[in-house]
Amino acid sequence: MDVEIQINNSPQPVARFVNWAPSACRIRITNPAGSQGQATHNIRLRSVSAASAGAVNFRQGSTGAFATSLTLPVPINGNWVKFQVAGRFGRPSVNLDDVKIEARKGNALVGSVTCTVRIRKNANTLTPGERDRFISAFAQLNNQGAGRFADFRDMHTNVSSPQAHGAPGFLPWHRAYLLDLERELQAIDPSVALHYWRFDQASPNIFTRDFLGVSDNVGAVEFSPNNPLQFWVTDGVQGITRRPFFNTSSAPPGLLTEAQTIALGANYAAFRVMEGNPHGSAHVSFGGSISSIGTAARDPLFFLLHCNVDRLWAKWQKQNGRFDPTTAASFSGSGSNPIGHNLPDTMWPWNGITGGSRPPTAPGGTLAPSATVSAPGLQPRVRQMLDYPGTVAAANRLGFDYDDVPFV
Repeated sequence: MDVEIQINNSPQPVARFVNWAPSACRIRITNPAGSQGQATHNIRLRSVSAASAGAVNFRQGSTGAFATSLTLPVPINGNWVKFQVAGRFGRPSVNLDDVKIEARKGNALVGSVTCTVRIRKNANTLTPGERDRFISAFAQLNNQGAGRFADFRDMHTNVSSPQAHGAPGFLPWHRAYLLDLERELQAIDPSVALHYWRFDQASPNIFTRDFLGVSDNVGAVEFSPNNPLQFWVTDGVQGITRRPFFNTSSAPPGLLTEAQTIALGANYAAFRVMEGNPHGSAHVSFGGSISSIGTAARDPLFFLLHCNVDRLWAKWQKQNGRFDPTTAASFSGSGSNPIGHNLPDTMWPWNGITGGSRPPTAPGGTLAPSATVSAPGLQPRVRQMLDYPGTVAAANRLGFDYDDVPFV
């Protein structure tokens, strides 16, 4: 007997990625040999992996508790049987395909599939392998200034600033921006997620020559000979300028801590003042390009900084139940905000709209699609950025999670 298991209801390897939120999966019998007189077989699913690797849990329906194994009656006629898989919180993958889902009939192995619990992590805690895959994908996206990264640089400028800053759409816009970039990185290396710099804690492993570099006495960032970021080019200029105003073996002073940020208030209007502190304060804890809106995206550190900003929003959403855009406290003043900052608004540049109150150009085209989820589509709206884990509706899931923000 043989069975086929599909992750995210797809036979494609690029779809074999899960996070903390449930993924729709299915199983069927493809070879019913030895099934005489039986219409179904009880097939037991379980997750097999090393203790330091990822792990998944299972459930049969779309509600209820997950378990470490699941037994399903599977018909011999080849019809699919649905189930769900979710990454086991606290057990993200370290390497590609480090989780095996086994299907057994009794003691006999009748099928298996590998998958990856792909989670955004604290960049300071990455293994050398995770770190190197991440910076390699980033360097390839940049391609010494000739790659797709140029579009992401051009999305975040002084001209485009009103689309992304100073109004309620600050957090949703940057969530879409990070998601677009992450999906482009995953097109290069599907094992990669966009990791975060937790700027209220010491992160000495980030500011090394093997990772995001060490600044010399004039702010030029230096890398080890094997670090591909040494060839980084933006705006026709090679290299990164970044002058820390703090000891990078510790956290920058004066920033709100995670607890203080989340405690700003249970309403979005109160919480979003974090655009100033800790977000803005983290930017200006350096001199160089990252300290200014118009140049910040030249520095790869910008994206780790903003990934942490997004993580703080995700933690605040989780703590306060603020995923539903129809709940007034989840957002603020929709309908009275500048264009691009109201819940129904499509967001520039992915909507391709230029002129008037929008910038004169729209670099980058539509938002990159995903092999694992369908949301938010090619032209995302502000409201689609709120329910990123699919808490309100599974179809809203954006396909990312954070290592310290559970789904349930």
